[in-house]
Amino acid sequence: MTNKTDFKKTLDAYQAQRGRFRVVDVPDMSYLMIDGHGDPNTSPAFAEAVEALYPVAYKLKFASKRDLGRDYVVPPLEGLWWAEDMSAFTAARDKSQWDWTLMLMVPDWIDQAMFGAAVEQAGAKNRPARLDDVRLETLSEGRCVQTLHVGSFDDEADVLAHLHHAVIPDQGFRLAGTHHEIYLSDFRRVAPEKQRTILRQPVTTEPASGA
Repeated sequence: MTNKTDFKKTLDAYQAQRGRFRVVDVPDMSYLMIDGHGDPNTSPAFAEAVEALYPVAYKLKFASKRDLGRDYVVPPLEGLWWAEDMSAFTAARDKSQWDWTLMLMVPDWIDQAMFGAAVEQAGAKNRPARLDDVRLETLSEGRCVQTLHVGSFDDEADVLAHLHHAVIPDQGFRLAGTHHEIYLSDFRRVAPEKQRTILRQPVTTEPASGA
């Protein structure tokens, strides 16, 4: 019987507590990724991105179990979020201006050959519209500060403001890299006030360029 790895339980990068802002050194991790723009609540591209990621993720999981004897739980959906004017993200919450990359983590033993085979299998029947936009890529974040947010996505703004303007500078860091969210709850099934989301911000102690 194959043991099934649950990365939410085994990786320190997936550990966070509400009200605690923790510094964590995140290792390089491999992800299925797909990019998009616009309000995730209304943009067809967002739904199409989710529909493209999961078939590939499950084909990889089944291939890993069948061919390598290494089974695992498909990790939670994650997202990188930014905007040309970051006030559209942290203050004004103008979601129509948001850019994003949706991601599903895959184990480091998954290679490009397995990925290519999984994409081909996922497109054999009921081919997702954006399947060809899915890629396998390594994300290098390094040192980050993260916390657990419980509640709706629209209630994140105050937590992010505290993280960006108090917690990070008070610890001698500055923002570096892209805001990262990890959706521990399935937002399609869990009430907004009960949703659990890890909020992660890469940081650095290096001075800003030109400083």
